[in-house]
Amino acid sequence: MDASELMQRYADEERDFAQVDLSQANLSEAILNQINLSGANLSKTNFHKAHLVDANLSNADLSTAYLTETQLQGANLQATNLHKADLGRANLKSANLTNAELDGANLRSATMPDGTISD
Repeated sequence: MDASELMQRYADEERDFAQVDLSQANLSEAILNQINLSGANLSKTNFHKAHLVDANLSNADLSTAYLTETQLQGANLQATNLHKADLGRANLKSANLTNAELDGANLRSATMPDGTISD
């Protein structure tokens, strides 16, 4: 699946995209609130300024993904691979990061689940 197909299906009110492969896709500024991308391959995907509010990204591979200024409020990131992901200035308020792999992730100026701003 590519980014344009995902966007079209989302516009048609489909929300379940579990296990899809969207690695290296450009979804910059996409509005994908309440989407299910659990278990998806999203490595190296560009989500710059995207809206993923209340999205299910559990068990997804977001390694080296570009998530700067992304809206992730209430997102489920449980057991998600965020190894070396760029989450600078992302909004993670109320997000579930339980068992998420954050090794090498950039969280500079991100709003954390508890509402604090990271250094």
